Amino acid sequence: MILQRKRIIFYVLTLLLSGFILLTAFISFFPESMLDREFSEEVQEHQHPLVDTLMKAISFPGQRPYSIIMIVLTSFSFLLFRFKKEALFMLFTSFSGLISHSLKILIDRPRPTDSFVRIIEKAEHQSFPSGHVLFYVIFFGFLVVLMYHLEAIPKTIRLSISGVALFLIFTVPLSRIYLGAHWFTDVTAAFLLGLVCLFFLSYFYLKKQA
Repeated sequence: MILQRKRIIFYVLTLLLSGFILLTAFISFFPESMLDREFSEEVQEHQHPLVDTLMKAISFPGQRPYSIIMIVLTSFSFLLFRFKKEALFMLFTSFSGLISHSLKILIDRPRPTDSFVRIIEKAEHQSFPSGHVLFYVIFFGFLVVLMYHLEAIPKTIRLSISGVALFLIFTVPLSRIYLGAHWFTDVTAAFLLGLVCLFFLSYFYLKKQA
């Protein structure tokens, strides 16, 4: 049973990494693909000031220095309630920034331009992969893992935090495309890579916990 579970995990991780590598190869040959442009057009088709505000609010926690502040405050909160291991591992989520920044420099894909999409939020640095999506999957994803395992925390609080975290994880890819900051392939690749990073972070946390 354990061996079978390990095989499934191995296949899933291999599939996720393969997807990321294939997307990286795809955008290297087609940096402004028809797939990306059509997807952006569909997402930005129904525009409204309220939707603009909502999408900006969803992306806001992922902007620096707010993302760093959020990591530090969350880690400190766990430390305050004597969850020392959890506080340490929450700090490890900050490495998502290093990973995304390194890949952006290496792959060097330009951001979407106003000749193809509506730019609502001007973003800096390169486009691939999406730093916001990678950060959200790792940070908020690990927060969900902690809320699942820390039964000492009241159930209402754990469910509330998990609900908000999952909402942000699954809406930030749409937010980044809607704001004109990223292409579809940027956010998809970041999501796949984020899941891989989240697995290893969770694995070492649970192993250390045991």
